[in-house]
Amino acid sequence: MTLVELTRELVSIPSHGDETAAGEFLESWLRQETDADVRRDEAGNVIARKGSGDETLALVGHHDVVEPADSQVAETGDEYTVEERDGRLYGRGTADMKGSLAAALLAFRDASPAGELVFASFVGEEVGGVGARHSIEQGFAPEYAIVGEGSTNYSGPDVTDVAIAHKGRRGSTLTAHGTAAHASEADAGENAIYRATDAIDHVRNLEPPSVDVAGETLVGSLTVTEIEGGSAWNVVPAQCAFTVDERTVPGERAPLERVADREGIEWTVDQDWPPMQCEDAAFADAVLEAATASQTADPEHVTKPHATDAGWLSDAGTECVIYGPSEPGEAHTDDESVSIAVLERCRETYRRAAETWPPSR
Repeated sequence: MTLVELTRELVSIPSHGDETAAGEFLESWLRQETDADVRRDEAGNVIARKGSGDETLALVGHHDVVEPADSQVAETGDEYTVEERDGRLYGRGTADMKGSLAAALLAFRDASPAGELVFASFVGEEVGGVGARHSIEQGFAPEYAIVGEGSTNYSGPDVTDVAIAHKGRRGSTLTAHGTAAHASEADAGENAIYRATDAIDHVRNLEPPSVDVAGETLVGSLTVTEIEGGSAWNVVPAQCAFTVDERTVPGERAPLERVADREGIEWTVDQDWPPMQCEDAAFADAVLEAATASQTADPEHVTKPHATDAGWLSDAGTECVIYGPSEPGEAHTDDESVSIAVLERCRETYRRAAETWPPSR
């Protein structure tokens, strides 16, 4: 099965909401095509191991996708459509990220690894890293990982770079509590909306942290995205809640606790997806060397604005980089696509990295 055929097969399998069929395919393919130790855990994650050594390199991806557009589903409703034209494959999941999964599968099969090599595909990445977190809780702890999320066309056109850091995401709800009263006697109550808007002004005045990585400044952000409060037009509101989307960077977080310390304000963290930064320069350089040998362009170390499963792995102690075919603006779109040439580039890079890392000690 060629890389294009394998990608088409993976992409055609529906895996929005229920990743079972895609996981079964991955498990079956690995058992048929390799002599690796293969298992699919109770969460649906698929993990295969081959080779041996004191240190492990993992090729990591996920087989869930976001909900497809109607045009990306076959008329029968039992599979996703896949089209090939102008050197690209079109369909839900081609870029994010079944194309890189296919490249990693073939690299895993064909490589003669320098140490233990792992292929890992997680469920639930699109809904907060459910599969990665489960696997980590069960002891998944490779020393190194190449996560196949998008890193193509960051430093320039037709180049697949090596991302060595990315932002995380902390989603919070801040709830202002007051005292209800009739609006005709407003002074008898405590207006929760006023407290909430004062707190929002405080959020807007907070300085998000930043960090310098790979010659770039990765800057965090704070954005109020939703607000809800009040019960009637003539009642002083007793409660008003607003949400904050915070893009975090490796290191410090924005001091939202200063807002939570205000009278009548309650702070709840709804999601905290960690940022990632590779601290092992030798590993980052080795993957960059493999990437350079696999393409005519000159890839660079770059940073990435989006959170990925690399954040969970990094937070657990794995040194991670990101290298994959998806380009900015491709994932989650109604005309999502991936370059076939770049898929081949990724396959070769993954194989080269697996055969050279970890180096002989």
